[in-house]
Amino acid sequence: MACTLGRVPAPDTEPAASSDARNGRVVVVMPAYNAAQTLERTYADIPHELVHRIILVDDLSADATVEVARQLGLEVIVHRQNLGYGGNQKTCYDAALSAGAGVVVMLHPDYQYDATRIPALVAPILAGDADLMLGSRFLGDPLAGGMPRWKYLSNRFLTILENAAFGLRLSEYHTGLRAYSRRLLETIPYHLNSNDFVFDQELVAQVVAAGDMQIGEIAVPTRYFEEASSVNFRRSVVYGLSTLRVVARYLLHQARIRRSKKLTARRPAP
Repeated sequence: MACTLGRVPAPDTEPAASSDARNGRVVVVMPAYNAAQTLERTYADIPHELVHRIILVDDLSADATVEVARQLGLEVIVHRQNLGYGGNQKTCYDAALSAGAGVVVMLHPDYQYDATRIPALVAPILAGDADLMLGSRFLGDPLAGGMPRWKYLSNRFLTILENAAFGLRLSEYHTGLRAYSRRLLETIPYHLNSNDFVFDQELVAQVVAAGDMQIGEIAVPTRYFEEASSVNFRRSVVYGLSTLRVVARYLLHQARIRRSKKLTARRPAP
């Protein structure tokens, strides 16, 4: 399916094409935790002719993730303590920006997401047409790909709610395949976000609050299997409630009832 773009509401503004994105330097980051069984398959699907660097950040895995990553020749950063999914991503993005990335692709190393879709994912950012691209399982049939029905229903509920709050028409917000422009990562204060799974939703709220960025999505197939990581039901409930708090914070911020530092963009130096 073709890429779809959704305009983030902003009065009398147009998204500026990022010269940093157009430098064509694509860096893939993989926030890893116990991904030894799936990392090699994920790595094999990455389009290496397009990607300049691949950085894996290990969040104190208890398996052989680090050893496998080094055997594959990846750049590896190892946390000395477990910082959580959001904390892992903060390290990922810091490292990618330091590496001179124009576009940063965040790819889960659990093989649930098809890395061969990366060229289509980054194309709108390289063209200056988007700052955030999401790989959506819901542009296809996630149930046919093995997504549990309770996850399907909770994902649909949260997505409908977020679309209503953010004024967008995205098919999914809860994906582990994303791409960001350098401009976005230099603008959004992602270090203020949670170290837990809700980090992703806080970042989307920050992008919408910034008001001058485009968000798009492409279809990616759904893959659920035994070796792939999966958040259990209890953690999913916590994640869902945390997402509701993100939406509430955004609405209060936009209504100027309770302003949030998290939702106040920091502009990159000229």
